[in-house]
Amino acid sequence: MAQGTSINRLAIFASGSGTNAEEIFKHFQHHSAIKVSALLSNNPEAYALQRAANYGVPTKIFNRQQFRETDEVVHWLKEKEVTHIVLAGFLWLIPENLIRTFPGKIINIHPALLPKFGGKGMYGMKVHEAVKAAGETETGITIHEVNERYDEGRILFKAICPVMPEDTPEAIADKVHQLEYFWYPKVIEDWIINSR
Repeated sequence: MAQGTSINRLAIFASGSGTNAEEIFKHFQHHSAIKVSALLSNNPEAYALQRAANYGVPTKIFNRQQFRETDEVVHWLKEKEVTHIVLAGFLWLIPENLIRTFPGKIINIHPALLPKFGGKGMYGMKVHEAVKAAGETETGITIHEVNERYDEGRILFKAICPVMPEDTPEAIADKVHQLEYFWYPKVIEDWIINSR
């Protein structure tokens, strides 16, 4: 690593299985300038915690009160010298203290083409079911900055896939997952390198 180059430290927030988190771990495992320093979850049962352990990534579990009413999570991220935050299937709204501490340094991936099919309660299979019910001919992913409202931050990247008339919500989900796994780690890398 060149002299004077500092390591960017990434924290991942996940609520569920952590398949996107695992793709991010893999992508940055041997990266010279970006390291995954932590995975945080609001769900003690989240399989994402096990995936993090498999890669030697420190984890923290927190409850709603710790997250929304204290600076405990912010302090822990500072202890880990985190510079950027990535949401990967994290279902809670990010509180103001986190947004203030990491301005322009938090991004999320949404499994549809925002502004369609976004907002509170639109996550996971609910999104794909809504896409199918609306008779959409395409869907995809949107990677965006995070602000105080669900899915309303500045859009950084979109990728599109077709929705065929015979596609079930499960088939749509599979297509969208492939886009997520392929693009999210690459977009995170570009975003971090270009936001220094």
